[in-house]
Amino acid sequence: MRKSFIAAMILLGLMVAAVAQQEEPLSLQQAVAIALERNPQHKAALAETHAAKADVKEAQSFYFPRITFSEAATRSNDPVYVFGTRLRQSRFTAADFALNQLNNPKPIGNFATRFGGQWNIFDSFSTTFNARKARELKTASADRLARADQVILYRVIQSYYGVLFSKRQVELAEHAAGTAQAVADQSHSRFEAGTTVESDYLVAQVDVASRQQDLVRARNALALAGAELDLAMGVVADHNYRLTSELDERALPAVSLTELDALALKQRSDLKEVTAIMRASDAGLQAARGSYGPRINVFATSELNNVSPFSNGNNNWAAGAELQFDIFSGGQKAASVDRARANVERMQALKQSAEDGIRLDVRRAYYDYDSAQQMLSVTKTATTQAEEGLRIVTNRYRAGMNTITDVLRAEDAARNARTNYWQAVYHYIVNYASLELATGSLNSQSPVVTP
Repeated sequence: MRKSFIAAMILLGLMVAAVAQQEEPLSLQQAVAIALERNPQHKAALAETHAAKADVKEAQSFYFPRITFSEAATRSNDPVYVFGTRLRQSRFTAADFALNQLNNPKPIGNFATRFGGQWNIFDSFSTTFNARKARELKTASADRLARADQVILYRVIQSYYGVLFSKRQVELAEHAAGTAQAVADQSHSRFEAGTTVESDYLVAQVDVASRQQDLVRARNALALAGAELDLAMGVVADHNYRLTSELDERALPAVSLTELDALALKQRSDLKEVTAIMRASDAGLQAARGSYGPRINVFATSELNNVSPFSNGNNNWAAGAELQFDIFSGGQKAASVDRARANVERMQALKQSAEDGIRLDVRRAYYDYDSAQQMLSVTKTATTQAEEGLRIVTNRYRAGMNTITDVLRAEDAARNARTNYWQAVYHYIVNYASLELATGSLNSQSPVVTP
């Protein structure tokens, strides 16, 4: 039996070692880099920037002339068509003036090769303002991408440290389960020796079952935290990673609420996005007003008319200029201007709302971080006191001066103190990242990302 037990333990150790070898080491910096490459939200925001660049090219294309080519084949006996086609093909003769020939011509075919060009050289600056609008929307899409990346980065930080915190919870649960089992064994020995009552042993057994339930919940919470990290990075769920960073206390830079407010209003990418859209709306209003003005177009065409694709025909050309001015459009232009003006007013209101929301975000993040700082100090002291209390109560129980209930109560207090401590460390780090997110300064070189 003993040899079988040793063999089983060796086999188990080899299996654990094999699993550990399959786990891919993952630092927080690596997790951030993976997320900024694979996260679907990053890809979606990046695609929006590509679309915005295309919109800029489309808006700027109206600065250039339009050149077209066409090849048309036509056959008809329409008198006017036949008369004009013979002229275009340079095949008109005196015989074609015969009345019967004019009134009842034979069908004739024509192959027309046309090159045409048109250029709007002045449109009351509508194209200029539309191009400016497109450029501002491109800037807004870049700001939207920057904000999306910051949100992704925060979620990676939150989930990465969430896994580390869950691991601490599993360690505490395993320690609590082992301690509860040791207390139960000790209580059983004392019961058999007649130095304690059976109820103490039964209470210890109940505590063992409770601690085992806590361990099951902690392990499931760890598995869920790992899945959340995979989702934040945009990788396949249940990927085996071995996190190389640690959840521990660290010195973070001091913060000032007044400075944070000013920093957020200067750096927040979503506020920059709203500001860029507001400028684009203003350019759109100017473009709508420009539609009332005159437009000047120049055009030119060159046409080659042949009897067949392979014969020689006659070439003709035309060129000209055109001035257009809409006298009445049924109120369409006025409606466009009103819509553009309303959009400007809407964006102005949204900008004010965004600034108010940012100030609130900064204050919420600041007070959460301040609370986490204070809780960290409190829980550290409480943990030291709880562990010392547990040591005293355990020694008194061994000496027969305390009951098993006293030991279990002290064990619960120590376990809760340790849990609260690691939870405070987690919130201390994550809330600082939240504060950086609120101010728009969160990046891959943040103190919570770099070791």
